[in-house]
Amino acid sequence: MPTRHLYLARHGAANALGELTGTGTRQARLLGERLATLPIDVVWHSPLPRAATSAQEIAGHLPGVPMIEAPELIDHIPYVPPADETPPPWTGFFDGYTKTEASAGELIADTLLARFGSATAAATARRPTDTHEVLITHSYPIAWLVRHAVGAPATRWLGLDTANAALTLIEHRCGLPPALVLFNEMSHLPTDLRWTGFPTTTRP
Repeated sequence: MPTRHLYLARHGAANALGELTGTGTRQARLLGERLATLPIDVVWHSPLPRAATSAQEIAGHLPGVPMIEAPELIDHIPYVPPADETPPPWTGFFDGYTKTEASAGELIADTLLARFGSATAAATARRPTDTHEVLITHSYPIAWLVRHAVGAPATRWLGLDTANAALTLIEHRCGLPPALVLFNEMSHLPTDLRWTGFPTTTRP
């Protein structure tokens, strides 16, 4: 029974213009070094520059592996909860977010799951053996895929933050529930490159 291994990673640290910083470039290269030890079949990436550039840095460590833009991986809000489901710390976060914008985000989220949310998606269906795919994307899509994998309510994507260049692994197996193997794992990054993308506070 083939397993679809999805390695999810947030892009490297970026500046206000969405361009990788020096830190972000180093993070992406170190992530590439780690992924080079695995039998990667393809790297999918968001069309946004900070993700596309991260994928290019990773590509330097994965010669011959296809790098493909996937519009479903773009940064987006996958689900806007109703007021009675919104956790108190998130009150006001969605103010000004229109129904049209919310519907557009949900549509992207649906296509994200259709492409990367099961073992029977196209990449695995074409092959009788295990596949190993890298997704270079953003914190919110990763949160949505993790929430889906563990069968949590839609609202639980809120608060599932990921650090820049941290690694999350979801395994999809035919006929079995998805397995969340890693979440926000940063052992490939030295201490000074960890926890970027989070509010400044004390971290372990």
